[in-house]
Amino acid sequence: MSVSVLNPQTMETPAHWSELRPWHTNLALGLIGFAMICFTRQMISEHDHFTIGYSGASSSHLVLYFAAVLVFLIKPSNVDRFTFPIILGFAIAARLAALFAPPFLSSDVYRYAWDGVVQHAHINPYRYVPGDAALSFLRAPHSDLYEHMNRRDYAHTIYPPVAQLFFYVITFLSPSVTFMKMAMVLFEGLTMYGLILLLREFGIRREWTIVYAWSPLLIWEIGGSGHVDSMIMAFLTFAILFRYRRKPVLTGAFLCLAVLTKFYPLVLFPAFYQRGDWKMPTTFACLAALFYLPYLSAGKLVLGFLGGYVQEEGISSGQRYFLLDWTQHVPGFAKLPSAAFLIFAVAVFVSLGVWAWRTSCRMDSSRASFIPPANGFAIALMLLFSPHYPWYLAWLIPFVVLAPSLTAVTYISALFYLCTTALAVGYGPKQYHLNILLYSAVAVAFVVELTLRRLPQSRSWFRRLHIEVPPTRPVHPLRIL
Repeated sequence: MSVSVLNPQTMETPAHWSELRPWHTNLALGLIGFAMICFTRQMISEHDHFTIGYSGASSSHLVLYFAAVLVFLIKPSNVDRFTFPIILGFAIAARLAALFAPPFLSSDVYRYAWDGVVQHAHINPYRYVPGDAALSFLRAPHSDLYEHMNRRDYAHTIYPPVAQLFFYVITFLSPSVTFMKMAMVLFEGLTMYGLILLLREFGIRREWTIVYAWSPLLIWEIGGSGHVDSMIMAFLTFAILFRYRRKPVLTGAFLCLAVLTKFYPLVLFPAFYQRGDWKMPTTFACLAALFYLPYLSAGKLVLGFLGGYVQEEGISSGQRYFLLDWTQHVPGFAKLPSAAFLIFAVAVFVSLGVWAWRTSCRMDSSRASFIPPANGFAIALMLLFSPHYPWYLAWLIPFVVLAPSLTAVTYISALFYLCTTALAVGYGPKQYHLNILLYSAVAVAFVVELTLRRLPQSRSWFRRLHIEVPPTRPVHPLRIL
């Protein structure tokens, strides 16, 4: 009879009962996800009767979000085949909880559907304001859209041609607000898919998409209000993917789609440009001309309410810019002109452009080296021009997934929360106080992040937060926080 001998070198030491296991992670995520859905429903019920207020619901949702991300950060490899379905399932469930409720944090989605309806009547959406007598025959059949629109009596549509094209397609299937919101959630699915492909390229686990999938800002503003910024995120994510894969035609195409959905991603163009590449800018320019062609019959009105929006939001007068407003409160700078701030902003973007150019010219640069400059352009644009609405920051969240930053997370989360408080009036002393709190939080987060990254004592902690991947896959230098 033969006796088998156990080799101590091949024996696995049994895990201690206190060590974290994948089912611990899954259980924690499941509990947090369930609570997240409850607070999403609570946010909706606050519209009808006050219980904890929007700020109470938003702050609770943020705490849950940070707890979920922390669960994953404690030990990134502590996952199994059930972890990602749990993340995805609760992300979908939270959006469904908000999807079928009427939008009440913003009424922009009614204009999206109205623009689609106008196009189905074979009318250029840039030609008339919704309250014009020429469109009166559309009001009765679509009174649910007309009665809830903002600026309906004086503002032409502001949305560029790509947005108008998708408004036309979506309302062809169903001219309802709920279906429009559903379409925006589906664009979020495209963003998730693009982020998963990018993380795979970087050698990072797909579970890190929890930073995007469970973001309360996206659940409230996309699932709840159906903002078109969802389309921007999808197009921008694929522009990043194809720029990483060095496919200039597709990069130019998707960047053009993002810019002609809302104009502000245009600031990323220098970061996406590669030295000697003529295909990307040519594709961008040709597609832009092609998309504008069907709407040129409106003449100068093809820019819609852009000029009026610039005046209404204080962009032309300088009242919009918090950093300018704050500087004017400093003794001796009360009469600082807005032109000085605009010169400063141009200097910032020129500096970022030089950084992006030098990065693209380096022979030893990695394929992902364009992401930090692109992230810098995006954050600088938002901080300099200080938007009053949280959904304007939605396009920063894919960058947070790819280039995690405590500063960016603080900026997004703080604006999201503060916009649910009584300070969020959009103008005057209350808005100034809101921005004081917001920019102070961002400044503190920036100093803390910079200090932690430079202190030798904290470097080992940051290495622990690096997302673990199987050794056979390449590890990208992106680090958590």
